[in-house]
Amino acid sequence: MGHSLGGAVALHYALSSPQKITKLVLVSSLSLGKEIALWVRCLANPRVVRHLGRVMLGLIKAVKWLAGALLLAPLEAAMPFTATSVSVGCYVTTFKEQTTVFLSRLSELLMPTLVVWGAKDPIVPARQAYAAADLIPDCQVKVFAGTGHSVYRDRLPEFNRLLRGFLG
Repeated sequence: MGHSLGGAVALHYALSSPQKITKLVLVSSLSLGKEIALWVRCLANPRVVRHLGRVMLGLIKAVKWLAGALLLAPLEAAMPFTATSVSVGCYVTTFKEQTTVFLSRLSELLMPTLVVWGAKDPIVPARQAYAAADLIPDCQVKVFAGTGHSVYRDRLPEFNRLLRGFLG
């Protein structure tokens, strides 16, 4: 099981060592399509981060707070950004798109697979879940309405029931 970048890692492992995987769960996973949020693409660029540094991160925190105050709901963002996350981000996305995409290999996933997403994911669009489910032979897909990138946190009881049912 993997979430976001962890989903890409789990997916890569399942494709490279399928005999070691009995079931696979991908939660708002990267590497299922090229599209990814602009702010992620910007923050994955080391030159952008180096030049704008703390000012940019402070601005993002302020926008997050302001949006949360005005919308009366938290704006989801992966904060704080570390040098490691920026470094890893440079390998999975460019300013244009995700660079590591396994769409052409999804039909190789012969183990039962569960793809879980939030309908309002601000990082990777939910349509990637449906596209992946169409390509994976033994796949279930669940998109939770009204949730974002961290479905497991936003809808914990329902997520746990779904996971127990799939893994059980």
